[in-house]
Amino acid sequence: MFKLENTNMLKKALLSVTLASFLTSSAFAKNEVSVDGAVKYPVKDGKYSAYHVNTQDMKGFNIGRAVTKKELAAWDTDVMFDGTGLPEFDMKHGEPVLENGKPKKAQGSVALGEELYDAQCVMCHGDFGSGGKGYPMLAGGSIESLKFQRLNPADEEPNPDAPVRTIGSYWPYASTLFWYIQESMPFNAPKTLTNSETYALTAYLLALNNIEIDGEELDDDYILDKEKFLKIVMPNVNGFYPEVNTPKDPHQGVKNMTEYLSNPTLYGKGTRCMKDCIKGGTDKLLLKIGDDLTKTANEPLSTVRDLPKIDTSSQKPGQVEYENAGCSACHANAAIGAPVLGDKDAWAKVVSQGIDKVYKNSIDGINAMPPRGGTDLSDDALKTIVDYMIDSSK
Repeated sequence: MFKLENTNMLKKALLSVTLASFLTSSAFAKNEVSVDGAVKYPVKDGKYSAYHVNTQDMKGFNIGRAVTKKELAAWDTDVMFDGTGLPEFDMKHGEPVLENGKPKKAQGSVALGEELYDAQCVMCHGDFGSGGKGYPMLAGGSIESLKFQRLNPADEEPNPDAPVRTIGSYWPYASTLFWYIQESMPFNAPKTLTNSETYALTAYLLALNNIEIDGEELDDDYILDKEKFLKIVMPNVNGFYPEVNTPKDPHQGVKNMTEYLSNPTLYGKGTRCMKDCIKGGTDKLLLKIGDDLTKTANEPLSTVRDLPKIDTSSQKPGQVEYENAGCSACHANAAIGAPVLGDKDAWAKVVSQGIDKVYKNSIDGINAMPPRGGTDLSDDALKTIVDYMIDSSK
């Protein structure tokens, strides 16, 4: 587990260069070594490890102009672990949004966050952040669970439980939460949330994890802004090692990481087991191979293993298109919020709108479903899939 690196110095350096010159800069070529994954690689013959480094003299070469403050403000939206970069106002195109002639303060309540979550997040992350199939839990868990070793057959009592990593139990800084939401969510329309909406969603998710701010519980009326955000202390802020968050000397973090990874005594401290390693019943193991592999384990490599031919004679019209288009990603998981294939009541409610309306929604998109389900299928193909799902849910 590793703390986030301090990159304030890099961020400040970016303010003095143009976007074009940054992309073509040979600054890295001047270093004698390059650090990648905490391992030092010497730069030799224009390369470090297998990667090329630009060693050309770029002095006097210019292919662009200096970036304006407005352009940089629209691009530079990252939020650092110490709160650097947190927005004070709602912004648009790099400038504050005005309200009654004054910059509109960015802030959001827990109640608004809950409304936004139910409208744009619940279909993937489940009610109250409980998680959905293929989508992570956002609330719950405990720091104590992080100590679980998911599976160690050599233990007398192998632990079948995995660590539960959620916002409250795992993340060291709330800045990661704010930034990730703003940059990546909702998944079908990233970067569409305002700063105020992002504060609101952050407040709601912190409330779900029972996190207090400056000793105050986050009830529905609690309003989160930049000033209050800077007072957040996450429960697991000190649960990461080695220490790489070194503001006074960022290079020390690299040294700590290198020292940690270079110490062989930190790995494999247990007693080696070469025979009868599993103690107790195997029913206590979480992961098992459910298929009998003994029949094919020792076959020659030349053995033909063609996939069995599938009988498509019994398939309904639209079934192949449904499966190939990946519709089951949402329509086979009740936690997503879309009507599940085979759910008679859910589809009866959908069909009650009229078949033309159902067709239109599949083409134009509805709620979290993007237009055409995110595919490039034709109108007729989509209608065929809709007909199949309706027919299979009667």
